[in-house]
Amino acid sequence: MVLSGERVPIDHDELIPGTVHLVDVAHNLHIQRKGESDIILQPQPLKNVNDPLRWSQRKKNLQFLLLFIWSFFLAVTVNWSGPFWTEWTEEFNCTYDQLNVSSALCFLFLGLGCLFLQPTAMKLGRRFVYLTCTLLAIVANAIGINATNVQYLMAINAISGFAAAPVDSLVEISSTDVFFTHERASKLSWLVLALYFGSDIGPVVAGYLPDWRWAFRLQVIIFCVLFVFQLFLMEDSTFARKDEDELTEENILEQMRSREIVLSAVESGVVSEKDNKIKHIISGANSEESGEEELEGTKRGYWKSMQLLELEFNERRPWHVIFIRPFFMISFPAIIWGGISYGAQMMWLSLLATTQSEIYTTYYNFSTASTGLTNLAPLIGSFFGMLYGGPFVDWLSIKMAKRNNGILEAEFRLWPTIGVMVINAAGLLAYGLGSVNVEPWPLSVVVGQGFLGFAMSSSGPITMTYAIECYPKLASEGLVLMLFVRNLIGTGFTWALQAWLDHNGLTVVTWLMFMLSLVINGAFIIFIIWGKTFRKMTRSYYYKISNKNFPFN
Repeated sequence: MVLSGERVPIDHDELIPGTVHLVDVAHNLHIQRKGESDIILQPQPLKNVNDPLRWSQRKKNLQFLLLFIWSFFLAVTVNWSGPFWTEWTEEFNCTYDQLNVSSALCFLFLGLGCLFLQPTAMKLGRRFVYLTCTLLAIVANAIGINATNVQYLMAINAISGFAAAPVDSLVEISSTDVFFTHERASKLSWLVLALYFGSDIGPVVAGYLPDWRWAFRLQVIIFCVLFVFQLFLMEDSTFARKDEDELTEENILEQMRSREIVLSAVESGVVSEKDNKIKHIISGANSEESGEEELEGTKRGYWKSMQLLELEFNERRPWHVIFIRPFFMISFPAIIWGGISYGAQMMWLSLLATTQSEIYTTYYNFSTASTGLTNLAPLIGSFFGMLYGGPFVDWLSIKMAKRNNGILEAEFRLWPTIGVMVINAAGLLAYGLGSVNVEPWPLSVVVGQGFLGFAMSSSGPITMTYAIECYPKLASEGLVLMLFVRNLIGTGFTWALQAWLDHNGLTVVTWLMFMLSLVINGAFIIFIIWGKTFRKMTRSYYYKISNKNFPFN
C-alpha cells in the first residue's frame, strides 16, 4: 500500500494517446495550472529557465506576431499571381496548362520542403531555417523581375514553394513550443489564417500594381525589410525535451492512484487523515503554493538568443533519423485522414487560384483589378473561419472536458467539423455552378468564394490540432507527414485541373468536387465514433516509435 506519496507505476496500457486531463475539476492535483483557474498546463513547463513555455506572455506574443507576418508574406509569394494568368498566356505565349504545371511545382516543393527543412530546423534551430527561407524568397522574387517566359515562372514557383514550406509545418511546431494545449487551436487557427489571408489579399493588391513585374519588386523590398526584423528580433524556440520531461499524464494518473489508495486506507482506519504525509496527498495543494519555484540554468542574454545556430537545446539525434521518422506514422488513421482533409482544402485553394482569372474575365468581363478584388470574399470568410476553427474549438473542447470529469478526448476537437462540411459543399456549388450559369456575381464571389474561405481557414486548425493531440509525442513527425500528404494532393490536383476542366467542363467538375468534399469532410463522423478505438489500437506502436532513437535504438 502506498501511503508516503511515492510513485505508483503506471503501465502504458492505461495510457491512451489523445486522452489527457485538461481540467483539474476537484482541484486536488499537485500540478501547474493556468493562473488561478482549474486548467492544467499541458505540457508542464520544465524548471529550466530557458524553456520557451516559461517566456513571458509579451515575449510569446511578439514571437508569434513575427511568425504570423512571415507566414502571411510567404503565402502572398506563392499565391498572388491569379489575376495575371490571362495576361501571361499572351505575353509568354503559353497555355493555362503550363501555368498549372508551374503552380503544381510550387505544391511539390512545398511538400519536399517540409521533409527536408523540418529535421534541419530541429538540428540547427528554427531561426536558422526561417532566415534561410527569407533569403530564398528574395532570390525567387528577384528572378521574377526579369522573367521572360513560362520556364522562369516554373523555377520561381519551385524556389518559392521550398521557401514557404515552413509555413505549412514548422510555424505550427514553433507555436506548440511556447503555447499550451488549451491555447493550441486558437494559435494554429491564426497561422492558418495567415496562409489564407496572404493567399487572398495578394491577388487583390497585385491587381492594382502597375504591372506584374512590380509585384516581384515589391516583394523583394518587403522580404529584405522582414529579414532585418527577423535577424534582430526573432528568437529561437527550439528546445528538445527528453522522454522523461513529457510525463504529465503519467504523473497525473500516479497522483490520482495514490490518492485513491490513501483515501481507501483512511476510510478503513489503517491510517489517520491527520498524518502530514497523508494530508499532502489528499489536500490537493498546488505545488506552486509551497513557495517560489526554483529554476535551473542561466538565462540567456540578447546576443546569445540571437545566435544563428541553436546547438545547445537542439536535437542530438542524427539528421537522417529525424528525416525518416514521419513515414513510420503512415498507419495512424488520424494522421492520414488529417492529411487528406487538409489536402482537400488545398484543392479548393488551387481551384480559386487557377480558375478565377479565366472565369471572371470570360463570363463576367471583369478587369484584372476587379478579378483581384474578388479575393476579398474568401479573405473575409477566412477571418470568420479562423474564429470558428480556433477560439470556438478551444472553448468547446474545454467545456466538453469539464463535463467529462476534466478529461479531454482528442475527438472533442472534431464536432465543429459538421459546420465546415456543410459550408464547404455549399461554397463549391455556389462558385462553380453560379459562375458557369452566369448567375449574379455575388453568388459566385460572396457566397462561393466566401464560404470556401471559411471552410479552408477553419478545417486546417481543426485537423492539425486533432492530429497533434492524438499523438502528442510525435507532433512534429505527424505534421510533416500530414502536410506531405496534403501537398501531394495539391500537386496532383493542380497538375490535372485544367485537363479535367477541359474534358468534363466546370459543371461536372463542380458536382464531383461537391461529392468529394462531403465524403472527405464527412469522414469526421468515423473518428467521432471510432477515433478513441483507433488510438487504443495504435498505442503500443505509438509508444514504441515515440522513443526518440527509433528505429535505430
